[in-house]
Amino acid sequence: MAKAKAPKTTKKSTAVKKAVNTKVKAKGTHTGNLSLTVAMSPEQGLSSYLNEIRKFPMLKPDEEFMLAKRWVQHGDSQAAERMVTSHLRLVAKIAMGYRGYGLPIGEVISEGNVGLMQAVKKFDPDKGFRLSTYAMWWIRAAIQEYVLRSWSLVKMGTTAAQKKLFFNLRRLKGEMKAIDDNALHPDHVAKIATRLNVKESEVISMNQRMGGGGDASLNVSIGGEDGGGQWQDWLEDENFVGQDVVLGNAQEHDARMDLLKDAMKDLNEREQHILSERRLAEKPKTLEELAKVYSVSRERIRQIEARAFEKLQAAMVAAAQTSGLVEAG
Repeated sequence: MAKAKAPKTTKKSTAVKKAVNTKVKAKGTHTGNLSLTVAMSPEQGLSSYLNEIRKFPMLKPDEEFMLAKRWVQHGDSQAAERMVTSHLRLVAKIAMGYRGYGLPIGEVISEGNVGLMQAVKKFDPDKGFRLSTYAMWWIRAAIQEYVLRSWSLVKMGTTAAQKKLFFNLRRLKGEMKAIDDNALHPDHVAKIATRLNVKESEVISMNQRMGGGGDASLNVSIGGEDGGGQWQDWLEDENFVGQDVVLGNAQEHDARMDLLKDAMKDLNEREQHILSERRLAEKPKTLEELAKVYSVSRERIRQIEARAFEKLQAAMVAAAQTSGLVEAG
């Protein structure tokens, strides 16, 4: 007896079979779920993926409109899937424009596919626009958020202007034939800042960060096979103060405090008290408060303070010159 032939499959190639179930609620009254049978992760076999998505036919305007209405009004997941698969080539094309950031292009495409599905979810066919026109904004937004999130551990841009700078700096440098310049010429910095409406300091900072190729580990080994150390071992702490400097500063402070104490002895009791309360106290008293203590005017207290400060200053300078803390004038 002849063996029965296996039935032919009607599904697409395994390169685009279901990898994940992505559920998107319809925005109409129907709350059906959209479960796609195409792969949202083209990292495995990119060439095969690109070849397979070319097999999905493009939609005509009236066909796209009817499919969108079926999804919005009835939650028809098959209609939504046809809208998604017919625009996978658009995602790939947009994603290829972000190859210069050193990220796996398959992951970039996957993020763009997520943006495409969000566009299908929110697409309103009654507005009169084609899905491709509407979806490209969602695709770019998803890809750019992924690039910003993955390119650096430190956020590259928080404002719209900074994000615009990040994604346009390479292009503008190319137009100015300065793509290989690690340090931009001031004229180029000024032009870019004007074009993108950002500060020149932001252009310089972004160029330096992007020129470094993103984040680098401080634990990278240097010095070859015969030893050496890590990159962090060679970094200088700009805020480091040596023990000799700390000790010298402490000794100088103690010497100046001794001079202050000796100089204060040249003042009478009232001058010492007023100067201490006005200049040396943690919470200085007001002229009004001291005027009440001595039953004089505020102006009189100010005059006593000024004269006492001049006498104290002169005494300290003379003592410092004698002790060698400062050179004699």
